[in-house]
Amino acid sequence: MSVKPIRLFGDPVLRTPAEPVRDFDKELRQLVKDLTDTMIDAPGAGLAAPQLGVGLRVFTYYVDDVLGHLVNPTLDLSDEQETGDEGCLSIPGLAFPTPRAVRAVAKGFNMHGEPITVEGTHLLARCVQHETDHLDGIIFIDRMDPEQRKAAMKAIREAEWFGDPVPQVKVSPHRTLGKAI
Repeated sequence: MSVKPIRLFGDPVLRTPAEPVRDFDKELRQLVKDLTDTMIDAPGAGLAAPQLGVGLRVFTYYVDDVLGHLVNPTLDLSDEQETGDEGCLSIPGLAFPTPRAVRAVAKGFNMHGEPITVEGTHLLARCVQHETDHLDGIIFIDRMDPEQRKAAMKAIREAEWFGDPVPQVKVSPHRTLGKAI
């Protein structure tokens, strides 16, 4: 098992757009393993490479008992939106209502460079959007209206972990439909 520390809100790597993967090699396969092991250990519904301090366009997901990963994703989103509680392993213990497209189609590659498509609604669509946002340097609170975002920032600043570059103790994330995204 290769569980790595998860970067917390405030770490600049979370605001830096990730670079496309160019080499589908042993290092990429190890990164996918590290992401998967860390996500499952957390537990979470998804985890993006920047959350482990790696600036590459890769994320893993585990939604409705389906485990997968996506490299260099592009998204096609439905116009229909829904607002639901969303959490993040980089903002442990907190969740906030966040608008997202109800349906998402994500296209990209697996760790071997083979093209894949991930299609989903509701939680899977939310997860894919959330993790792709991480690859673009966007955190889910950026999707909230200004008043809600202000309240979320207050809760983050008051959180026990705020200001730590890496948590020293394991913090149980708020569970959104069973897991933090």
